[in-house]
Amino acid sequence: MELQPQQALVFFNTFSLPALKNEHRITKQIIETIPADKGDYRPDPVSKTALELAWHIVAAEHRFLEGIAVGEFDFTPNHRPESIRDSAGIAEWYAKTFEADFARISKLNGEQLTRIVDFRGMFQLAAIAYVQFNLHHSAHHRGQLSMYLRPMGAKVPAIYGESYDSAEAKKAATGG
Repeated sequence: MELQPQQALVFFNTFSLPALKNEHRITKQIIETIPADKGDYRPDPVSKTALELAWHIVAAEHRFLEGIAVGEFDFTPNHRPESIRDSAGIAEWYAKTFEADFARISKLNGEQLTRIVDFRGMFQLAAIAYVQFNLHHSAHHRGQLSMYLRPMGAKVPAIYGESYDSAEAKKAATGG
């Protein structure tokens, strides 16, 4: 059965857009938790630094959302600008870019959501499918980044429910 434009639009508005907003909030929170002086931390020499990983997440998400909006992906490298030197700068760029990207894709119609978009010759999927692809990609790398936090001396915030650190902070705040 082929996905019909009206079905895609209902799914997109009911599930995809709210999921994007929620996951953006969580991802931004994880990025903001990177200590300003620990952006060069990496758990292993072959791993990306915390800032490199954070930038990968936000740049890839922008690439996905832009590709969904225009119906094709641009794989031109999107290097972190020299002016963005820390996690606060990445989080700020992410917030602004996401807001613009979200506004743009929110206007897509059913025909745009069901058009087939090529991804590096590996996948040819309806545009709406890349929303889920993007969510999985961001969650995967956000999980990696969240594992960097404690070794950097940061607290892991609540992601899908309380974390140990958020539960301890709650206990301390309530005297419990």
